[in-house]
Amino acid sequence: MTPTAAARRWLLASGNPGKAREFEAGLRTHGISLLLASEAGLPPFPPEDGVSYEENALLKAGHAALHGGIIALADDSGLEVDALAGAPGVHSARFGGVLGDGERIAYLLQRIRHVPDSERGARFVAVLVLATPDGDVHSVRGECRGRILHGPRGDGGHGYDPVFLADDLGMTFAEAEPSAKQRVSHRGRALAALLAWLQGPGEGFGEAWR
Repeated sequence: MTPTAAARRWLLASGNPGKAREFEAGLRTHGISLLLASEAGLPPFPPEDGVSYEENALLKAGHAALHGGIIALADDSGLEVDALAGAPGVHSARFGGVLGDGERIAYLLQRIRHVPDSERGARFVAVLVLATPDGDVHSVRGECRGRILHGPRGDGGHGYDPVFLADDLGMTFAEAEPSAKQRVSHRGRALAALLAWLQGPGEGFGEAWR
């Protein structure tokens, strides 16, 4: 990465502190710092009413880059449960209505309470979109397979992490050390793909990256 790129600051189009911590950890070693949307004085984000992760992430990244005047990073992610035909998916953050993380997990477990272990497969999906104020955009996708437990395990992470047993770790995201989770998680894999693209084909990503 060039010295110019190493000094870059991106605007993170999210108010989720858990996501912010994960992105900061992944970007710090590449010389990229983050300005949170809540610190940038942006106008309210439009509703996330896209039918895909890509649409929602693009909506947020474009809004933040346009109004913030710098490169913006946004993600949309979700949990897709096999026994629920891929639900909650893009509706993961609103699954069951206005609920806290613990209540949302309880709602999920209630929905699949009779599903045997062999049919509790699931995957986390994340799509990241990087956008410049000039309208350049690039998206990447990351996935992590696992299964849903019958109850939460671990005190770390956020969202559905305590009930998602990652195949690559043999433990829940909430039990894993942050560095281990970052290595195999859907968001970590998407971020690694984005950074690899920036250091290769995307090195000249818009004038803002040069």
